Amino acid sequence: MPAPVVLVHGLRTSATMWRHQVERLTELGIPVRTVELPGHGTRIAERFTLDGALAAIDEAVRESAAEQGAPAFLVGFSLGGYLSLRYAGAAEARPPIRGLVAASCGTSPAAAVLEPYRLAANLIHRLPDRGARINEFFVRAFIPSPGADDVLAGGAALDVMDDVLRSLRGLSPRASVGRIAVPIWFVNGQFDHFRLQERRFVRAAQDARLIHIRGANHMVSVTRPTEFTEVLLRALRETGAGVPPGATVRQPRETA
Repeated sequence: MPAPVVLVHGLRTSATMWRHQVERLTELGIPVRTVELPGHGTRIAERFTLDGALAAIDEAVRESAAEQGAPAFLVGFSLGGYLSLRYAGAAEARPPIRGLVAASCGTSPAAAVLEPYRLAANLIHRLPDRGARINEFFVRAFIPSPGADDVLAGGAALDVMDDVLRSLRGLSPRASVGRIAVPIWFVNGQFDHFRLQERRFVRAAQDARLIHIRGANHMVSVTRPTEFTEVLLRALRETGAGVPPGATVRQPRETA
């Protein structure tokens, strides 16, 4: 039986961003579960906290592992990637995972990076629509259809920026990476501005691969959904996660 896959979305998006991956994995008979983080999607009325986000990931991982009788394969994008690294590298308990894809999270969230971003987000949030039109403009400008529709389908989490960016200050991804015993695939778009320290992350890991997807920006899983899913299938197969023999697993466009 294939191992279950748990998908964790990024900041201001929701579980709907994973439509392509969910459809492809389901088609192949691979159990898949999407996490909805506090303050996003169906949980948009809740306040985002780091503890609440990690608890949501833990619940999805442990329930998936229990249902399938096998460790889950964890996939996190951007904010979800940083949270997944923190979760997988927690010193308190070893989560039941067999591998991890950490996408678009290749720069440590230092205050010097986060503070200008937080100040800009707070200014945009003062607009009458709290930045909804600006958010939709950039989503549609940088993500081709139908990926843009998938990102927007769950609604834009406009009120979580300050809480999330403050929470990220407490994360140390490289330290977390060093404590993760399972294989890690760092997957970044060729034009991702969050890949500045990606090689440091790889060097800090016990077992890691770095994969670049050509032509993709930060939103790698929706700008190049087929390529991203093929990388995920390859990772599943390499960890013995039971990918069906008939599944096509192609080499990614660029591997570093």
